[in-house]
Amino acid sequence: LHLSAVKLAELHSDLKIQEKDELSWKKLKAEGLDEDGEKEAKLRRNLNVIMTKYGMNGKKDSHLVDTNYIKDGTESDALDDPRLEKLWSKAKTSGKFSDEELDKLWREFKHHKEKIREYNILLETVSRTEDIHKNVINPSEENLVKEEVLHNKHRELKEKLRSINQGFERLRKVSHQGYDTNSEFEEPRVIDLWDMAKSANFTEKELESFREELKHFEAKIEKHHHYQKQLEISHQKLKHVEEMGDKEHLSRNKEKYAMLEEKTKELGYKVKKHLQDLSSRISQGLQHNEL
Repeated sequence: LHLSAVKLAELHSDLKIQEKDELSWKKLKAEGLDEDGEKEAKLRRNLNVIMTKYGMNGKKDSHLVDTNYIKDGTESDALDDPRLEKLWSKAKTSGKFSDEELDKLWREFKHHKEKIREYNILLETVSRTEDIHKNVINPSEENLVKEEVLHNKHRELKEKLRSINQGFERLRKVSHQGYDTNSEFEEPRVIDLWDMAKSANFTEKELESFREELKHFEAKIEKHHHYQKQLEISHQKLKHVEEMGDKEHLSRNKEKYAMLEEKTKELGYKVKKHLQDLSSRISQGLQHNEL
């Protein structure tokens, strides 16, 4: 796959969550609690996202170019969207951002691209399901259940599209004006969650509690970023020591690398699981708004 140490750690975290979700689904299925197959379809969708994200779907250039985007200048090739490429180019040459802020902004662009990819996968799944549904001649109780599944998927599409539109507006604003020093959150995933939470059916007390939880979540993400950077540095040092044939330092560097790799995997898993839980709570609040 030619993935960096950080990407391999992320892949491990994603697969660990997928495995846990699949084990939960098998238990539900054994108890007859997934008759409409919606949870199974969601598992397949999530696996498809993982395969696409890490270039495991057999398509070339389907995952982000894994390189130092600011130094190598290959970032525009990775965005796959002329609008995003134009915004990134404008931001990069505007002089309004420090190197650290450019790094943060690039993470927002990557996050936005990932949201678009997930939306397109879901859209393709819904289209296939609709085609199958249209070809059914005799309506039955089972088909009524499938209609409900389709309705839920359309609602999920609507939520994802709203998030994409909000995210693009934010990228456009930040790219033109720079970062707001008074901004409550900095991490793109947290900003997304907070914008959606404000649109959900939460009381003032619930919203305030959610804000505090997002602060803790953002701190967890920052800690994960720190370990990702340390892992990449350790990986480069390890390669250098191996090339030099320095056996004395090789064992010590391997131990440090293994420790950082395990910690990065563990934090990545916790971050992604926490993100799932927070997203689920917001989704329930948004669904309540529609009822």
